[in-house]
Order: sequence, then structure tokens, then C-alpha cells
Amino acid sequence: MKQQIQFREIDGGPRFYSLLGFIGLFVLAGLAAAFYMEHNGHYVTGMTNQIVWGTPHVFAVFLIVAASGALNVASISSVFGKTPYKPLARLSGLLAIALLVGGLAVLVLDLGRPDRLIVAMTKYNFKSIFAWNIFLYTGFMVIVGVYIWMMMERRMNRFTKVSGFFAFVWRLILTTGTGSIFGFLVARQAYDSALMAPMFVIMSFSFGLAIFILVLMAACKWSNRPLGDSILYRLKNLLGVFIASVLYFVAVYHLTNLYITENHGLERFLLLDGGIYTRLFWIVQVLIGSLLPLALLYLPSTGKSRGWIGIACTLVILGGLAQMYIIIIGGQAYPLEIFPGKEVSSSFFDGIVNSYTPSLPEVVLGIGGMAIALAAVVVGIRVLRFLPASLADELVDPHYSSDKAIA
Repeated sequence: MKQQIQFREIDGGPRFYSLLGFIGLFVLAGLAAAFYMEHNGHYVTGMTNQIVWGTPHVFAVFLIVAASGALNVASISSVFGKTPYKPLARLSGLLAIALLVGGLAVLVLDLGRPDRLIVAMTKYNFKSIFAWNIFLYTGFMVIVGVYIWMMMERRMNRFTKVSGFFAFVWRLILTTGTGSIFGFLVARQAYDSALMAPMFVIMSFSFGLAIFILVLMAACKWSNRPLGDSILYRLKNLLGVFIASVLYFVAVYHLTNLYITENHGLERFLLLDGGIYTRLFWIVQVLIGSLLPLALLYLPSTGKSRGWIGIACTLVILGGLAQMYIIIIGGQAYPLEIFPGKEVSSSFFDGIVNSYTPSLPEVVLGIGGMAIALAAVVVGIRVLRFLPASLADELVDPHYSSDKAIA
């Protein structure tokens, strides 16, 4: 870099409090939805004793996975030594913690009995991947918090690379643990796959980076700070690579299941006869959430337009939510294979596709979790110096020259 990057808080005033108040309305709506479900019982939701993980879990797992990916920008700068990404590392760490807090808030508020969290925090069954995730999530926040401190405290800057390396390894372990929740559930055919863990890792890269780009663009525009084309184009090109990687893992997952004869029924359900799940897969996840963003990011007519880049990131997020919906709820909707090779008929839903319709409180609670994450970011960049004063090309592009700018 040709000049020292300066960091500055965003300004307060009526505009800031108006924005915070607007986000706060969604937070309050989420809390109201949680209270409504807790007070009346989960029978007011679409969840049943067949589908026990509903729409709140879709939002929660999406946010937790995206939290790991949001830290990717900081990892690229600290671990891999890519200088242009260094000014974005602080914001990357803040967003990672905020997304994880938002996701965990949804999980806690959806327990029905939030006080049961005390049991989960004091009594551990280390044969359960859920118990391990308690340590992974809390450890992630602590390690990333220390990482941010090393970046923001000048005296501690020499430890940034070491702390960044630990954060990088921990986030890979965290996302592997989240994917393993599903990969270790052998009772559900849609879950029981060793590909779940690495697929969740690459999904985190895509979802987290899409959210990071949107937050960066919005923060710079809101605070009237220059955001050069150089760093933005680097990020959007990297996002395209991650989108293609997710598509690759999804293809491998389904091709592997098609190779295994016992999973042919599952694949027919997900890819052909699954109704809403099939439509979500082909239309929202593959077409709208993957292929269309790839085209928008790489076509010359749209790849250099900030508006289209923002739309592409939004579509990636929608596709990610659809993918989580298919994995979590679609995986439960497919009938359990309790007696392989046998035809079972009874009054206990044997061999029947389980129905599920999301209720309004579930959706509102999930959106409330997103609002909590966004509120944490807004407050963070207001009270501390997470956001650079300028990301103009002449500051962040090591190959920038005044001649190229004039040309």
C-alpha cells in the first residue's frame, strides 16, 4: 500500500439512530415471536414430532455457517499474506462474531424452554456432536475477539498473524462440526454422508462472503466512504469461485447418492418428486442462487456494476437459505427407513412423506436473528474503529498508478 490506512468510526446522529431503530423493530418482532411460541407451545408452529427442526433452525444454521465464511477475508490477509484484504480484516472479524451471535440467539429462543441451555452448558455428553459444538461456538467468539484485539491494538500487531492462524483453523473446525451434526445422523438418509462436513465448509465461504460484500458496500455508501473498484472486484471474483465450488460439492453429493442403490428413492424425492423441495432445489438453489449470480458476477455488462454485484450477493443468500431448507427440512420430510428392504404400513407415518408448513412466528424469529447480527455490526462500527476511512484504489491496490487511473 502506498499510504497508511486510517480507521474511523461512523458518525452518530439522527440517521444512525433511525437506522438502529429500524433494525430494532425486527429484533423486537423476533423476540415477540419467540415469546408467542414459548407461551403457547410449539403446536402453533409448523414443527411436529416428525419434523422437529423447522424454519428457525434453517436461519440459525445459515447464520452460523455464514459466520465462519465472513471471517474468510481476514484469514486471506493474515494467514495468506494478501495485502489488499488487510484493511477489511477488522470488519470481517466483527461480522463473523455478529452472525454467530444472531444464529445462536435463534437457536436459544427456539428451545421452548431457554433455561434448558443451562443443562447443555453444565452437563456434557462428549459422544454427541452437539456437546462439542458448545465449545466450538464459544471458542470461536473468544478467539476471533482476541484476533480483533491484536489487529486494533498497535502494541499487539506482531501477534496478528499467529492469532489469525488460530482463528482460521478454529473456524474450519467449527464449520466441520456443524456439518457433522448432519453427517453423523445415520437415521436420516439425506444426512448420512461424509460429504456434509466439507460441503458445509465451502458453503460457509460462499454465504459469508456474499453477506460481507453487502455489508461493506452498504457501510461505505452509508458513511460516504470511498470504495475502490479494485478491492470490490477482487471480492466478487472470489465469490464466483466459491459459488462454483458449492455447485461442485452439491453435484458430487447427489451423484454419490445416485451411485448407492438404497438412496435412489431419496434422490428421486429431492430431484424429481419432492414438490416444494424439488422446486426449491432446481429453481431457487441452483438457478436463482447459483447460476444466475455466476452470470451476473462474470458477464462484462453486469460484473462491473455495483448494483448487479449487490443483486448477485442477495441471490446467493436466498439460494443459501433454500439449500439449508432442503437439507434440514427436506431431509426430515423423507420417510425414515427403519426396516431396509421391507414395506412397512401402520398408523405411525411409516413410509409417508412428512408435511411441514412454516408458520409466521418461525419466519419472524429467523429474521429477528438476522436483525440481531446486523444491529451488532451497526453498533460495532459506530463505537469502535472497524471501518477504514477510505478504500480507494490508490490506497489498497498495490498495482495502482495514476497513469492507469487517467486511462
